[in-house]
Amino acid sequence: MGNVVAPPSAPRAAEGGAPDAAGSAGAPAPRPPRQKPQKKQRKGRTSPNAPAGAARGGPRRVLPLLIATIAALAVASTSAGVYAALTTDDSKPAASSGAPHGDTPPSAGQGDPVKVVDEGQVAPLRRVVPPDVLAAEGGSISAAKIARIAKLKKVRDVVAVAGGAVQLQGRQVNAFAVDPSSFRSWTPPGTAKRTDLWAALAADRFVVSPDAAKQLQLTQGYEYPVVGRTIPKLTMGGSGDLGLPGINMLVSKKSGTQMGLVPNVAVLVNAPGVSPAKVVKAVRNILGGGANVVNLHDAKYQSSGTGGKANSYLDLYKQAATTCPGLSWTVLAAIGQVESDHGRNAGRSSAGALGPMQFMPATWKIYGVDGDGDGKADIMNPYDAIPGAAKYLCANGAGRGGQQLYRAIWHYNHADWYVQKVLNLARAYAARYS
Repeated sequence: MGNVVAPPSAPRAAEGGAPDAAGSAGAPAPRPPRQKPQKKQRKGRTSPNAPAGAARGGPRRVLPLLIATIAALAVASTSAGVYAALTTDDSKPAASSGAPHGDTPPSAGQGDPVKVVDEGQVAPLRRVVPPDVLAAEGGSISAAKIARIAKLKKVRDVVAVAGGAVQLQGRQVNAFAVDPSSFRSWTPPGTAKRTDLWAALAADRFVVSPDAAKQLQLTQGYEYPVVGRTIPKLTMGGSGDLGLPGINMLVSKKSGTQMGLVPNVAVLVNAPGVSPAKVVKAVRNILGGGANVVNLHDAKYQSSGTGGKANSYLDLYKQAATTCPGLSWTVLAAIGQVESDHGRNAGRSSAGALGPMQFMPATWKIYGVDGDGDGKADIMNPYDAIPGAAKYLCANGAGRGGQQLYRAIWHYNHADWYVQKVLNLARAYAARYS
């Protein structure tokens, strides 16, 4: 889906600096005292592959699933089960015992992540796990192969999903059956934060891409027969950008089992800090030459949304930088990588910093931005946090460049090693994306 900046290969801080915000293996010594900016508390992808005519194949049979319109997947067993090697590490590296900008440490509950649990059905959104590679075989991928993928160097997260092609409104639709509490993290930030969609999925309703909803003339709240190996009637729970080429529909694991979707039909792989092309090659070596392995960073899968709406962290960094003339988006991307690995570890630090850009709540109250126009400035929402970081940097002179940029980054975290690390990463981003 291209919903994150692929981290460039850049030197890490060698001076005992901050470990990777996601807590990757081989982390250096605890980071020195940090001064974090703070942020204001708040409450809290995609065209269908449906053919023009009715899909072939009678009811009670799962149609082949198309991955990025490359090739069809064969129908396999109807047994349930999804293998997931999905980590949920919310730990943060040691941070300053003192509070930045003269603020007192936040009181319990201040600036907590948005409470998105709906009667216990959906877990809170802890982080974003941008998929770099989508892979599928001609049937169920074995647990042994998935385990081998998970052990590849620099692969941090892997999730396997059931899937298949079904008929909806007489058209073929490619569906994944997922657990809403975990899979939401793998979707674009704007979709991941929409608790209404995930609560609907947890209630065994279905979710589709906006294009599918429009082309199939679906109405939220209405019941539709979905033709697989069985023909359950499912209610449309809503639509949102799914961020996966060729995948138009999400259903719950229960509904997927009922319809006979193929277990472990595809895997999503997250491998920050390594070329997606190398991951594609390694995954293809494991799955075999007949597998379909898609590099989600390919230009044809990149999108900047509609109406100027950002669909990815890359889009968000670029968009936010325009609010501060003279500030390069690469600086925001570098800070986003150091602070939370682009939202992968956005939980509370030991000093109380929160969100993808790791603001302290008191600073957020001053510099928080309602970037998505929903009336709230949410410290946990990348659509708000990233422009908030741009605002904070700009207020400290980042747009003037040179020594002023250096000082502005220093204000973000009062440490020279931190400034050097951010500037080095920014140069690496500029070299990679130029």
